[in-house]
Amino acid sequence: MYRRTFFKNAIAGSLLSWSHGIEASTHHDGPRFPKPPSLSFGEEKSGLTITDIRSVRFVPKRPIPAYEPAAGSWNTSDVEIANPLSIYPRFKPRRSLFYAEDLGAETVIVETNKAVTGMGFGGPGAALIVGHLRKLLLGEDPFQIERLWDIMWRGTLYYGRKGLVVHAISAVDNALWDIVGKALQKPVYQLLGKTTKQRVPAYCTGNNVEQAVEFGFKKIKLALPHGPADGTKGLQSNEQLVKRARQQIGHDGEIMIDCWMALTESYAEELAARLAPYRVYWMEECLLPDDYAGMGRLNAKVKSTRMATGEHEYTRYGFELLARHRAADIWQPDMSWCGGLSELRWIDMLARANKTQVIPHGGWRGGGAHFVFSNENTPWCEMFLPWPGGPKEIYDRFEEDNGITRGPEGIYMRPSDRPGFGLQLVPS
Repeated sequence: MYRRTFFKNAIAGSLLSWSHGIEASTHHDGPRFPKPPSLSFGEEKSGLTITDIRSVRFVPKRPIPAYEPAAGSWNTSDVEIANPLSIYPRFKPRRSLFYAEDLGAETVIVETNKAVTGMGFGGPGAALIVGHLRKLLLGEDPFQIERLWDIMWRGTLYYGRKGLVVHAISAVDNALWDIVGKALQKPVYQLLGKTTKQRVPAYCTGNNVEQAVEFGFKKIKLALPHGPADGTKGLQSNEQLVKRARQQIGHDGEIMIDCWMALTESYAEELAARLAPYRVYWMEECLLPDDYAGMGRLNAKVKSTRMATGEHEYTRYGFELLARHRAADIWQPDMSWCGGLSELRWIDMLARANKTQVIPHGGWRGGGAHFVFSNENTPWCEMFLPWPGGPKEIYDRFEEDNGITRGPEGIYMRPSDRPGFGLQLVPS
């Protein structure tokens, strides 16, 4: 019996259970977009007003030593990873060949009349839009988070809706949450409501499997090196990567595969069949993010693993299309890209209505850990280890900054209890 079949039989019917996409994405009864719980501070007049919004690059308040990663180690930009441009030989060898050189700062600072400031993380290109958002929000009360999100959304519809505009909205929205937490002297996770969690199991993304296992991870997500352009030889190489990882992590560990928008339906089906013996927990972003119909077909056909996507999806309206096409078992919005924490709350409510769990992309960074920790619909947190080859201080700081502990599921994390997101950063 395949793992998914066992899984479905064991926990069918539970709102928070893992389910196959056909079950997980049915049209739910009730409103089109279920409303998140009301915010306890939403009606307060804080006495604060927004006086400035600007894009800023941040650096750690306590400097981190620079180092060269160990020779031959894996990283995200300088080794071959399957990607949407892998079909073109010029861009196939590594992502750095097509990445934009500099789209400006992805982070913002929001200032208020009482010297309470917020730091917010967004995505590529956010700096190009921040000036417009500043015009929209100057003089407003930062506690009116949901109203201000709606103003930013409606005010940019004529040229936005996705991409860098929503990256900028995300950055400003997240900074507003940071302000509210600081003003109320509460960590953001407490603003989101009560949680039963003490810590969250984490998985490590990256192909430095030996390093991750030695650190203590029992859940690993591998970046697929090869796509359709590499043919049968590439398929065999992908299989060998997963086989070696299974040997290293052991039978009880979990393995996920990140396909980063690089595959076709037929290739993804064949890859899933090849990897079935290694009990892959999910395959992620197999197809281009706008191919909702293709993702739906793939999710219906593949039974040996789960389908995950959403890293490059935007707002509740994009995730509604994933639900409508029954495109994935697991949604992976990125809090810095999808519209910020305010919009992530709406996405999560839609996911719950469709019996789908939310495991955010980049869940440990930019304040995302507060959502992960507070949300009962989020069982795991994604993390990246610092690259191999650094001094001990690098990894000690990683543990300290992320509240790392160890237990039966390997590595666990917990967000800071400092007010706001607790980010220990300063403008560069």
